[in-house]
Amino acid sequence: MKFENTEIEKLKADLNRLDEVMLDHGLVREGQWDYERVTYDRKFELKEGVFYLRVRGHAIEGDIGAHKATIQLMTPLLGKHYYPHGVEYGEGENFPTSLVNQCKKILDAVKAEVSKFAL
Repeated sequence: MKFENTEIEKLKADLNRLDEVMLDHGLVREGQWDYERVTYDRKFELKEGVFYLRVRGHAIEGDIGAHKATIQLMTPLLGKHYYPHGVEYGEGENFPTSLVNQCKKILDAVKAEVSKFAL
């Protein structure tokens, strides 16, 4: 599911500061990057299954590998993991309301913090 109208997709920010804010909210980048794209994930293990809140971004300037980049954030996603196939974000997925609300709170907090230093 896409989290439309969060305004996160309007933000551009320094990679290093973005990494700090995302990690403060449980969204980790780890090895999920290449020289042009980043992906921050937060895992939720519920009785209904395993879910991931994902915030993606791409470099509009600089080099992610060198830790010197400006990142344009993209529309956040919520997906359900199916072993061994991967994560599905489709319209047909059923996401617990409590999880969706928790993700919205996380995204609101991330947006508020990143907005302070966004470019």
